[in-house]
Amino acid sequence: MRRRSFVKACALGAGAAALGPVLVTGSDLRPRYYERVRLMDGRGQPLRVSDIQPRRNYVFHYPFASTPVFLLDLGRPVEGRNGLQTEDGNRYDWEGGVGPDRSLVAFSAICAHKLAHPTPAVSYIRFRGPRAADDPSTGVISCCAENSMYDPYRGAQVLSGPAQQPLAAILLDYDEDEGTLDAVGTLGGELFDRFFREFEQRLAVEYAESDPAERIVDETDVVPLESFSGNIMRC
Repeated sequence: MRRRSFVKACALGAGAAALGPVLVTGSDLRPRYYERVRLMDGRGQPLRVSDIQPRRNYVFHYPFASTPVFLLDLGRPVEGRNGLQTEDGNRYDWEGGVGPDRSLVAFSAICAHKLAHPTPAVSYIRFRGPRAADDPSTGVISCCAENSMYDPYRGAQVLSGPAQQPLAAILLDYDEDEGTLDAVGTLGGELFDRFFREFEQRLAVEYAESDPAERIVDETDVVPLESFSGNIMRC
């Protein structure tokens, strides 16, 4: 990774936090606003929410070229969640799902423990249905790397395992007239700086012809997880 680009990305991320004009009521953390980016279907057209299959894993990148995000239609209205907390003890309130049925959510696909995330080679993290008696019947985001589990119906709060904070939420803006989605920012505990530091060498190889810390602008493609990762671990 280009060191100058990495430093610039960190500075821009801090600046984005300062740009957030809305303090979520009763919380310590503001939304962090980045560029408004249209979610695309991979064929050059805006992704229509009617084309998103319920309870299927989709991946896109935001706010940086190398930082993956899960897009999920959870199949039912998803209420907001108050009092979520980062590992540093900062509180925030998550407003829940968006879309015509308020069932669409997006979370950073970077696990909050050791930063496992989907890559073209493998994904240790995904949304799945219940596999044990104590799993929520609605399903979980499960990381097979260290067995952390998150509840996407409750702002991706930690259910079990070593993770110390929820997955960061990606803020979506739903256009009722066009039936499309834009990503506009994040909420919660961002791990992007740590992600760039820990995976610097691998990202430099994967993005040899581009910049993994480049900010996404204008649009980003959404693809099913099984199309993005060659091997999806199941646990």
